[in-house]
Amino acid sequence: MSIIERGASHHRPAQPHGLEPQPGAAFLGMPPFPEAAKIALGDTQLRRNLGRATQTIRTKRLRVVEEMADWQDLRLAAAAIKDRTLASLDTYLEQFEAAATRAGASVHWAADAAEACRISVEIAQGHSATDVVKVKSMATQEIELNEALEAAGIHAWETDLAELIVQLGGDTPSHFLVPAIHRNRDEIRDIFVDRMGDVGLPAPHGLTNEPTRLAEAARLHLREKFLSTKVAFSGANFAIAETGSLVVVESEGNGRMCLTLPDVLVSVVGIEKVLPSFADLEVFMQVLPRSSTAERMNPYTTIWTGVHPGDGPQEVHIILLDNGRTRALGDEVGRQALRCIRCSACLNVCPVYERVGGHAYGSVYPGPIGAILNPLLHGVTDPHDAALPFASSLCGACYEACPVAIDIPTVLIEQRAAAVHEKAHHRIPTAESVAMKAAAWTFGDAKRLAVAQRAASLGRGAAKRVSWLPGMLGGWTESRTLPPIPQESFRSWWSRTRGGDA
Repeated sequence: MSIIERGASHHRPAQPHGLEPQPGAAFLGMPPFPEAAKIALGDTQLRRNLGRATQTIRTKRLRVVEEMADWQDLRLAAAAIKDRTLASLDTYLEQFEAAATRAGASVHWAADAAEACRISVEIAQGHSATDVVKVKSMATQEIELNEALEAAGIHAWETDLAELIVQLGGDTPSHFLVPAIHRNRDEIRDIFVDRMGDVGLPAPHGLTNEPTRLAEAARLHLREKFLSTKVAFSGANFAIAETGSLVVVESEGNGRMCLTLPDVLVSVVGIEKVLPSFADLEVFMQVLPRSSTAERMNPYTTIWTGVHPGDGPQEVHIILLDNGRTRALGDEVGRQALRCIRCSACLNVCPVYERVGGHAYGSVYPGPIGAILNPLLHGVTDPHDAALPFASSLCGACYEACPVAIDIPTVLIEQRAAAVHEKAHHRIPTAESVAMKAAAWTFGDAKRLAVAQRAASLGRGAAKRVSWLPGMLGGWTESRTLPPIPQESFRSWWSRTRGGDA
């Protein structure tokens, strides 16, 4: 039984007629990572955009991190707080619910994405909303809230600049922090000119690709949404158990507008976001800005607790989302992924992400953390999730950059083992599994190995002229030069020089 299923159920609404959202683990139509990565590698403009952006973010982050003499101590402190909280997560969630309810908020429990969407749609429909505004939120993307609202005839408008670009472009996010990192300024300008007028205030005449002009166009377009919309949706970076408070940090001010102007606020919050106290928040307010936006502190930090008459939203709903988190919590090695504060530092240092971008992962959560978080949340029965743990060079840069010290390479190895075990359990034969069984049989006996090596030596002369390998081995020679074949095997050399079998 999940933590959510143990929680309060009296807030759970009935499913609206005709609405049966089925959020999936992967973006609809996306191929598994190996195929998607191959396509992305062929897009030179994408690689140029990604390389420039990630290099800039990495350099800025290193500069502000190096200012902190106690950075490693802060990392360990953040990890310890998260682990302590996860060890008693049910207790802290119940404490949060009680405090938030006392402050005037309505707390709902959602075991999965479909339930969270049903609750969200019912709240919006209860206020006859046809339009809602949204703060950038990974949780609402995870449950595919926009699609569920649209199916109910409710338009959800993203107010974060990068999310707006993605939405207007009919695109999907490719990064936690910079969802439109795969776009350059010319592409953004074209999207604004072509699409803004279809859904609201059009782009100014003669719009250029200058960042200030693009930001101004977005500000004018969004101001109309803010002033006319009565229901807003958000996520939260942190939830404080002792007071029932929610915390959102951001850089643009659009979040502050969403969290204060509308009459009704609905916050979808993953259960792992809870912290015991404000004293614990202090640590994360130091490591998160430096690791995400490479700033000493976020320009906007909004903290709200329930309802205050005459000030801010007069109806506040908090949806506590499980959606696989209890499953991840049960994994002794993988549960550390629930420490993640969605800073994107691991994406910015990952050599794989830098070359293929976020879309290749086919998920809301891309990069190294996505490669472990998706399998932990969903399992490895789906081909998309089963392929993700292999989307890494295991270089360890992600672990070094992580502000909460998640040992991503170790979890990747564990998830690879789980994916291989799943294949073996269902007895799905592949060229790789057949080759590995043949190798195991050969290496399992010294005499068989000797025979195989002697047989291989017969083709040594012809192998000198081979520049590619067939079948599954061709993946190596597609991007690498086949190393020269030695004139003599080690076994033969040992026998010739030492007078005995190797």
